[in-house]
Amino acid sequence: MPGKFTATIVAALLLAATPALAQSDWGLRGGLTIDPDQVHVGAHVNAGEIFNDGYFLPNVEIGFGDHGTLIALNPELVYRFDKSSRSRWGFYIGGGLGINVYDWDDGPRDNHDDTDTELGLNILGGMSRARRGGGDVFLELKLGVADSPEAKLTVGLGFN
Repeated sequence: MPGKFTATIVAALLLAATPALAQSDWGLRGGLTIDPDQVHVGAHVNAGEIFNDGYFLPNVEIGFGDHGTLIALNPELVYRFDKSSRSRWGFYIGGGLGINVYDWDDGPRDNHDDTDTELGLNILGGMSRARRGGGDVFLELKLGVADSPEAKLTVGLGFN
């Protein structure tokens, strides 16, 4: 049953992101999660500038390891600092909610898995570098303030 629930959540996210993909940048991401100790992969969409240098960047990350799976839905806002004309590096800070769906495997002795959903809060910061062909590469640190993974270190590629 948890597998069907997980598949339903992922399908809903992909359908919700499809309109944004048609008009915005998107990217792939992956990295390490601390507490739970996992490897995560995911995708993000630049859903547009909401205010001057402030962007809505929702993302989904799926973590594997530590006897479970974590699906994190993160509707986040980021503020991008102005890039210098001499450098292709840029920096950003942000935060947002984390809708975290945990699917824990209790082991071979227990015949059922535990599924739990929590609403968390994240803060994040990162740096990105524009690529010559368009898009960017980035490094991001995300900290869970409440009911989210303790920390995530993520690298990714953005595409136009």
